Amino acid sequence: MLNMITSARTYADFTTQATFEIKKCDVFKLDEGPATQVVLTRDEGLQYYRTMQTMRRMELKADQLYKQKIIRGFCHLYDGQEACAVGIEASINLSDHLITAYRAHGYTYTRGGTVKEIMAELTGRRGGIAKGKGGSMHMYCKHFYGGNGIVGAQVPLGAGVALACKYQGNNELCVCLYGDGAANQGQIFETYNMAALWKLPVIFICENNRYGMGTSVERAAASTDYFKRGEFIPGLRVDGMDVLCVREATRFAADHCRSGKGPILMELQTYRYHGHSMSDPGVSYRTREEIQEVRSKSDPISMLKDRMLSNNMASVEELKEIDVEVRKEIEDAAQFATTDPEPPLEELCNHIFCDMPSLEVRGTNPWAKLKSVS
Repeated sequence: MLNMITSARTYADFTTQATFEIKKCDVFKLDEGPATQVVLTRDEGLQYYRTMQTMRRMELKADQLYKQKIIRGFCHLYDGQEACAVGIEASINLSDHLITAYRAHGYTYTRGGTVKEIMAELTGRRGGIAKGKGGSMHMYCKHFYGGNGIVGAQVPLGAGVALACKYQGNNELCVCLYGDGAANQGQIFETYNMAALWKLPVIFICENNRYGMGTSVERAAASTDYFKRGEFIPGLRVDGMDVLCVREATRFAADHCRSGKGPILMELQTYRYHGHSMSDPGVSYRTREEIQEVRSKSDPISMLKDRMLSNNMASVEELKEIDVEVRKEIEDAAQFATTDPEPPLEELCNHIFCDMPSLEVRGTNPWAKLKSVS
């Protein structure tokens, strides 16, 4: 009891909110940009810290399980880019919609999936978020239309979701994410055109992590000003390593969409610590020194932690306590993901359609029949 009183007394001494000066966004076809003076409350800071730390630890555990051959197939990790997902989610509602490419584990978590469900999906188990049938690139939950394996293909799908929002008149929007590697795809420009014509409530977000697979942006694009690529769509270029910059820019973009002005384009300048996928060591086309420099100067978790500590918004012990809790959650999830059974063969064809009467599906040979249940 005494400990609880001491703890409560200590927490009462913390600063409950502080104002920070953040980096100004570059703007395109806009008279003004997002605010550069922002307020962060202690509760928000702790929440962002826990979420980013969970995402980071989850990806590091996925790396470990992949190297142990427990996770197989494609696996694209998100560590380094956590500020993008957390900043976006801080400024939209869970009733808004989000679709992304194949680096999707972090967004599955921020959209409402649990660490346990995500880890079990990675190992192809029954308790996975897609019942073990989707794997790393195909995870879904409410208002989250998954990771998508075809480069750039989620962009027109996201515009379709935004069209549904407009059609239904529900004041919702769709966040549609893609990487710099997909930014030169023709279907993206076709989608820009339709979204601008129909004034769709869609935020196009290019997560520019500087390398499309192993190719640097300078070698892949004649213009690396991705935020200007919409041509007739306004754009913002944002520091994607700073959760507060991403939060303010997304808030600005969401207001733009909800006020009926149509689409807006954001370029988040970010960085991935791992290679493109687990089969890419990530150091053949960039130096270890480059990765280390980003880690030491721009790490999103370290930046938030330093801000909070230097403004008396949290204590070192409190943040360490969060780290310990997060590590335990990840370990428990990994334990579940390695012991949960794989889905049985008879469930292979389930959920092909939504709300359909059961139907027969041809199996692995012309005589094998499987029943699909919605």
